[in-house]
Amino acid sequence: MFKRFRDDMKKYWKYAIYSSKAQLKSEIANSYLNWLWWILDPLCFMLIYVFMFGYVFKSKQQYFAIFVFIGITLWDFFNKSLIQSVKVIKANKPIVSKVYIPKFILILVKMGVNGFKMFISLLIIVAMLIVWRVPVTYNVIYIIPILMTLVVLVFGCCCFLLHYGVFVEDLSNVLNIALRFLFYLTGIFWNIMDRLPSPYNYYIGRCNPIAFLLTSARDCVIYGSTPHRKLLLLWFVIGLIISALGVRKIYKNENSYVKVI
Repeated sequence: MFKRFRDDMKKYWKYAIYSSKAQLKSEIANSYLNWLWWILDPLCFMLIYVFMFGYVFKSKQQYFAIFVFIGITLWDFFNKSLIQSVKVIKANKPIVSKVYIPKFILILVKMGVNGFKMFISLLIIVAMLIVWRVPVTYNVIYIIPILMTLVVLVFGCCCFLLHYGVFVEDLSNVLNIALRFLFYLTGIFWNIMDRLPSPYNYYIGRCNPIAFLLTSARDCVIYGSTPHRKLLLLWFVIGLIISALGVRKIYKNENSYVKVI
């Protein structure tokens, strides 16, 4: 399976990049502000959360605007990729029904689009660090393995959602409810480790991978501390296992997808 996956990646990698670029261009084709929406959209959400929780609810979190923006940036990539993966086969029915393409490539296309938007948000975070004069340490380099772990976990989860989304019509509705619940357990605009009582903060902060990655990203970028490296490695390995099982599931069943849709 690994050899087949490697060969497919080599063969269809350029298609994934080209298709991602095409979707990005189509999103802004009829927009007056064009690519500025990729900046304004996360900024507006950040301002709303900062106003509500920073001023209305008097949050005392240091560098709260950056704290929230990091949360929104990573959550949006996770949230949008999962939601889009459920119906990615049906959305690409003209392609899937006429030519063969490894179905996980369709996931990579969506992740490429969302990843590009996340990259823009990360550039905004860099600008915010400069404007707020946040002391940056060498621990900021941990953001690289954190993002790699996020990408691997998202890809693995998307593979399973792609498969079951073909056969379970209501999966998107169930996923939306689950993600809303997970949103509040992830700590987008509040610190899980400070706000939740012990031992619940410990379990949620480590057993919820997105909450762990968000906390780790904030710790290394804003506060200059080292994330839990062993746990980060564990989640990366878990992500690889989920991805391998997800790709195997797709390879085993992809011939039946066309019959169902």
